[in-house]
Amino acid sequence: MGWLNWLVVDLSRIGADGLVFVVAGAVLAVLWRRPWLFVLVLTADLAADGLSYVLRQWIGRDRPPLVYPEPKPLVGDPHTGAFPSGHAATAFACATVLAWASPRLRVPAFVLAAAIACSRVYVGVHWPLDVLGGAVLGVAVATALLTLVVGRPRLRPARPAG
Repeated sequence: MGWLNWLVVDLSRIGADGLVFVVAGAVLAVLWRRPWLFVLVLTADLAADGLSYVLRQWIGRDRPPLVYPEPKPLVGDPHTGAFPSGHAATAFACATVLAWASPRLRVPAFVLAAAIACSRVYVGVHWPLDVLGGAVLGVAVATALLTLVVGRPRLRPARPAG
């Protein structure tokens, strides 16, 4: 397996269950002394993952290896439906929360989320529409969460007085 395959497989692995974003959220919450940030990132991650799972079970779209046996996927083929991608949903949900909390993290967070989402197509377990649907779902989940928690989400969270 070439270096590009290793890189993409590793992107797919660190994106499982939003792991890389949950860790980043925990580190930033400690560094910035904002424990609520970790709670928001974790809640967005769990909500997006749960909702994407329910939708995958309900929709039941076949994954690429079930339609085309060759080439073999570079990672294990999950036994759930394909649409929407859980990796994309969790990555984009967490990236949306981080982008709201710190606008300077907006570009790196969404670039990483897009790379994780695209890795799922490259490794052969999702169709492009699956990751697009997951990305839209993730942003929608995070936006709904932020609206519920902080009212109308602004680009930058309000600073506490004092």
